[in-house]
Amino acid sequence: MDDILNALALFTNFVLLPAAVYGSQLALGALGVTLVYGILRFSNFAHGDTMAFGTMIAILFTWWLQAKGVSLGFLPTALLAIPVAVLVTVGFALLSDRWVYRYHRVKKAPAVVFLICSVGVMFLLNGIVRFVIGPGEQHFVDGERFIFTVAQFREFTGLERGIAFRTSQALTLVSALVIVVALFWFLERSRTGKSMRAYSDNENLALLSGINPERVVLITWVLAAALATVAGVLYGLDKGFRPFTYFQLLLPIFAAAIVGGLGSPLGAIAGGFIVAFSEVLVTYAYRQVLDYLGPEAWEPVGLMQLLSTDYKFAVSFVILVLVLLIRPTGLFGGKSV
Repeated sequence: MDDILNALALFTNFVLLPAAVYGSQLALGALGVTLVYGILRFSNFAHGDTMAFGTMIAILFTWWLQAKGVSLGFLPTALLAIPVAVLVTVGFALLSDRWVYRYHRVKKAPAVVFLICSVGVMFLLNGIVRFVIGPGEQHFVDGERFIFTVAQFREFTGLERGIAFRTSQALTLVSALVIVVALFWFLERSRTGKSMRAYSDNENLALLSGINPERVVLITWVLAAALATVAGVLYGLDKGFRPFTYFQLLLPIFAAAIVGGLGSPLGAIAGGFIVAFSEVLVTYAYRQVLDYLGPEAWEPVGLMQLLSTDYKFAVSFVILVLVLLIRPTGLFGGKSV
């Protein structure tokens, strides 16, 4: 029985818990992508670098707070910086809409024009982040790192293997739950949320009903920028900040949005967890788990790993291609890509 529990502890520590946390981060990112696609009707390729930009602002403000001696005790000081980072990122998103996207929206330009514009905004954001904070890895985590460590878990349970639960993981899971519940309440219950859904379903009918399109666009950018910032900061707290990593995150985020169905918030959440668990399950080395579950005389050969972790983004790419080939509208029947 102890062998099964040890195998379960290993699997939880290295697969279930990291995948759940990573899935929450992807889900928040994919929600921003699917909101822009569902309401503004274009794929925002700048979303990954918007996450990086928001995280950069949070890091800079966190460093300033730390220099002033401000802290939250056992919690990361970056939590105090998130509101400032959200405000700055929202401001940039609204300026980019006014200076870049609005002109083409008035001209009724096709979606591909907006997509190309978003690529330009992506390169602009990428350059700003690299110029301001540098291309290297930046650390901004403080406070207590663990809620409980592997050693504490082993001492409490008496098992040979243990589970570590980091503060950043708990913050990600709790924040994602609160944000998703609040967002769905907003979209389903509030008058503004209903206006956004009506505008997404039928723009012409919504305009005839007296819905202000510019207000809908403004709220959409506010929500997308806020989601990008929070997702970026949570990812940075959990895995560290490096600008190029956020550029790479665009692939799994879009894969998550497309798997669930572009334009479907519920699909974005489901897609985030599907992509995250797929990446972690395929790239995990199962040797130690199989050591506990297999017969005593049997010893696994090699790492028992399907793919190296270097290829984890390839898993997202394969999922993306398969969904586009088999079910372009995604699992929850979003708009066809």
